[in-house]
Amino acid sequence: MLSRVADSLYWMARYLERAEHTARLVEVQLNLMLDQEPGSSERRWGRILTSLGLEPPASFAIEGSTIARMLILDHSKRSSVVSCIMQGRENARQVREQVSSSMWIQLNRVFHEIRRVAHSETESDLAEFVAAVRDAGYLLQGITDSTMVHDEGWQFIQIGRYLERAQSLTKLLDVHYREFFPKSETGGDARDHLEWIGLLRSCTAFEAYCKTYTADLRPDRIAEFLLLNPEFPHAVRFSIDTVQRSLNSLPEASESRKASRLVRLAGRLSASLSFTQVDEIMGQGIHSYLEGIQRQCGQIHSSAYQGYIDYPIEMALPA
Repeated sequence: MLSRVADSLYWMARYLERAEHTARLVEVQLNLMLDQEPGSSERRWGRILTSLGLEPPASFAIEGSTIARMLILDHSKRSSVVSCIMQGRENARQVREQVSSSMWIQLNRVFHEIRRVAHSETESDLAEFVAAVRDAGYLLQGITDSTMVHDEGWQFIQIGRYLERAQSLTKLLDVHYREFFPKSETGGDARDHLEWIGLLRSCTAFEAYCKTYTADLRPDRIAEFLLLNPEFPHAVRFSIDTVQRSLNSLPEASESRKASRLVRLAGRLSASLSFTQVDEIMGQGIHSYLEGIQRQCGQIHSSAYQGYIDYPIEMALPA
């Protein structure tokens, strides 16, 4: 596969996953605004902006709806929904022959919906749009898996999607746990209880968590579920295991390049998530553990680029 094709498929998946993640955060926050106490909205929006790598405003006199509109429609913000969708669509356009017609149609539906929302002034339209982006993300993933051959191109889509998911989730967890742990080791007061529910819903995990642990919201169990669960698609371990499986298939399809270092990096992180206990994570400090995962994900990204996309021409020549 040409490196430019791999690059476009990889970044298409990352941008679309990022758009879905941002839309979900905004949607949950807009819903939580209905039950919030004075001042809590500012803190929530601040956590969202920080987790997305954006600088919170110096003063939160700005209304929540203004921040929501910025996260949805501001082209200058790299994590905004509109920016991510446009970047994802552009990467898909560059390799139009590699994606299925159903994928392209679904991408265009969301792209054209942006124009309608951009001229709307109502919060209800914003809420409907982020819900539509969330559902479009689910639908697009299903269409991709159902209509594409699961060859090397599909594997790069998997790597991009799940590496982005792991990094986004660890950043969100890090910001949340810095504020609410360890002061609420048993779930805290009613306000903290609502915040833990918001975190789970931001990861589409509330119902799945309750089926696993009941509705007893404990920070250590939430961390265990979102970090170490091997069966939940939005858990870090599930994401890294998927990245590892896709990476393991790439050397078989790339006779001219070997990615042993890349596979080792992913395998080491996968093994760490498989054998680590949540008590060890909480004991050593969840923040340092999450930062370690983010650092290793960055190494996997860099190694994947060096091995398959931005590599010296000599690597592609037969010996």
